[in-house]
Amino acid sequence: MEQSEPIKEKKPKSELVKQAKAYVTQLFEEKLPGQLVYHTIKHTSTTVKEAQALGKAAELSDEDLEALILAAWFHDSGYLDKYDGHEYRSMEIAQQWLTQQQYPADRLQVVLDTIRATHRNEERKTELQQLLVDADLSTVGREEFFSNGELLRAEWETVLGRTYTTPEWAENQLNFLLSTKFYTDVAKDRYKDQLKDNIKAQRKALKKAEKKAEKREEEQVENFAEGKRGVETVFRTTYSNHITLSQMADNKANMMISLNAVILSILITYLGAKTSAIGPAFTRNPILAVPMGVLVATALGSVVSAILSAQPDVTSFKWLSRSPQIATNRRVNLLFFGNFTKISLDNFQLGMHELMRNKDLLYTNMITDIYYLGEVLSRKYRLLRISYTIFMLGIILTAISFGIVLLYKV
Repeated sequence: MEQSEPIKEKKPKSELVKQAKAYVTQLFEEKLPGQLVYHTIKHTSTTVKEAQALGKAAELSDEDLEALILAAWFHDSGYLDKYDGHEYRSMEIAQQWLTQQQYPADRLQVVLDTIRATHRNEERKTELQQLLVDADLSTVGREEFFSNGELLRAEWETVLGRTYTTPEWAENQLNFLLSTKFYTDVAKDRYKDQLKDNIKAQRKALKKAEKKAEKREEEQVENFAEGKRGVETVFRTTYSNHITLSQMADNKANMMISLNAVILSILITYLGAKTSAIGPAFTRNPILAVPMGVLVATALGSVVSAILSAQPDVTSFKWLSRSPQIATNRRVNLLFFGNFTKISLDNFQLGMHELMRNKDLLYTNMITDIYYLGEVLSRKYRLLRISYTIFMLGIILTAISFGIVLLYKV
């Protein structure tokens, strides 16, 4: 007599559900990505709870209720491996585990089809599929809809890179509430009252967010106007300082030119005049040529440096006339005559219109103008310093050499 194979004992339904709960919970605890703050084990547990309540209200058979609960436990397990299309990965995880538990093949297919229905592009034909989708969307009919919404917003920002302003998110949530339709009558009865309350509350939140956004925009406009005035004040002050410093440099240069010109005129006049008192004295004492020569060289060097300092300096570029993009060139300053006189009138007009349309280009040209004004001032004061230094050293050397001459005569 052949020995028959031992009959495998079928596990009680409640025991299988408990094991599924433990298995899925462990999966989430070990593998759930940290970015997922909405699709957690809490969301899955809530979906299971709502699915069980809806299934009992719909008076499902024990087998169907078991399949619905199993599908609810596994419906988001695919999030552990992928985000978009996680439903199909959830089916694979459920199939692998239920097969290991020797779950009947026909009932396994029911569970898998129920999970597949939670994908947005799949049809929801059977009662189980519709009940699970309703349970998954039950958040819209519960008081925690708003807190869950903020978790979902944070999850989308970190995982999908979708960022929303507060008004945009409020509008998105309102559209979601308005577009949500429950498939089963038991879900409609269970969530309709809270869904209406959530819609009203979301509309108020949207209006409040829009008012805050409008107020913030008005404040930004005011701040921009104040900032714009501040920028214009900086430019105005800087230009004024440059003009003042340039006038001071020119006055100092004119003073040195006048002083040294007088000295040179006197020396040339008296030394070249035969009838003057200095002329014969200079002839009788040729050693006086040393201090006089030092003084003449001093006056000449000082006056030349001063003249170079006061000499007009115009920054220009020879290639301007053939430059196709004058307004956008950072080295060109269309506000300075030394630049714009090198181009045609048409190009100048085009460039100025471009400046008036583009604030950044306008400010760039003004900054460029300040930079070149600074270069001119730097050159002026460098030459002035040379002129004053030559004059000071020349006077000292002249006095010393004249003193030596006097001592030599004595």
